[in-house]
Amino acid sequence: MFSAQDSLWMAQALRLAERGLYTTSPNPRVGCVLVRDGSVVGEGWHERAGEPHAEPHALQAAGNAARGATAYVTLEPCSHHGRTPPCADALIEAKVARVVVAMQDPNPQVAGQGVARLRAAGIEVECGLMEAAARELNIGFFARMTRGTPWVRSKIAMSLDGRTALNNGASKWITGDAARQDVQHWRARSCAVLTGIGTVLVDDPLLNVRESTLTSSAEHMPSPPLTRGGREGLRQPLRAVVDSRLQMLPSARLLQQHGAVIYTAIQDAQKIAALEQAGARVVVLPDTDSQVDIAAVLHNLATQGCNEVLVEAGSKLNGALLKAGLVDELVLYLAPQLLGDMARGMAQLGELTSLDQRVNLEWNDVRHVGKDLRIVARVKKG
Repeated sequence: MFSAQDSLWMAQALRLAERGLYTTSPNPRVGCVLVRDGSVVGEGWHERAGEPHAEPHALQAAGNAARGATAYVTLEPCSHHGRTPPCADALIEAKVARVVVAMQDPNPQVAGQGVARLRAAGIEVECGLMEAAARELNIGFFARMTRGTPWVRSKIAMSLDGRTALNNGASKWITGDAARQDVQHWRARSCAVLTGIGTVLVDDPLLNVRESTLTSSAEHMPSPPLTRGGREGLRQPLRAVVDSRLQMLPSARLLQQHGAVIYTAIQDAQKIAALEQAGARVVVLPDTDSQVDIAAVLHNLATQGCNEVLVEAGSKLNGALLKAGLVDELVLYLAPQLLGDMARGMAQLGELTSLDQRVNLEWNDVRHVGKDLRIVARVKKG
């Protein structure tokens, strides 16, 4: 069905799509390559939400050479009018002869309609080439579109014996500089960083992306964001805090930058007004135990267009998310040290009385990052 050349050009389209890793949210990352007579005549990628998609960029680069070409696209061309016109129509107007699509768009507004429109116009369309790689690149977008919640990735820095801090709370720094720099890439690709009020009160973090730490020489993460006009300022993720009792101080560093949301379980007009005056947005989402409904938090973040959420929290919130089955992936940084059994663990799961209650993982990636070991593990569900 697909030739070796097809795979070569789709791989190039995927590399182009990856250039939008940090900048396209809430849209998916998409690349497009136009090939005619065995040569690339145009290519492009979706660079920023609200701007042209990958296909118009490639078509503009190709000009008249797009006529009769094959378009390799990492996601089904859109068929609806959003902030930009339908890409399927642009391909039809350019009179391409064939379109090879890596995967169908999970967005219900598209979901096969782009392919149908192309075929109705007499264009040959083939789907499914390198689908797994295309889905992985947009794993958060796929999650939000199919289940209504973001892809939740929990980052934890710990010792080899699974400890994240001493019993007195000291934790700076368990892991090294390279690991802390690596975390910036995970923040940059995330739509939101989620933490608990305990972490805020103890560490007073900013939870922002420090652009200076994103280097193109980092072997273990993708290249920094690039656009046609060169490198631009990074999109900062939304900072979200689970704070059941509204203990957040208006002076917290996290509130110094615009774009913080506090999820609470109580209606305290005075505290809410003070936090909103400090620039925060407060959302009241109680559960039946008068705690924050963390499942509702994730659904709320999805309604704000969040595809990927990075959790940087303590053992309480990590444990609650894991017990509720809400974590998709763990990014674990293991330092070559032991902190002992009195130090704090990575997640409060309570006592397990049966092995059936354990959280099962599958390794996705293991590598050295500086002096530390980084393990990316997926949570096995069902």
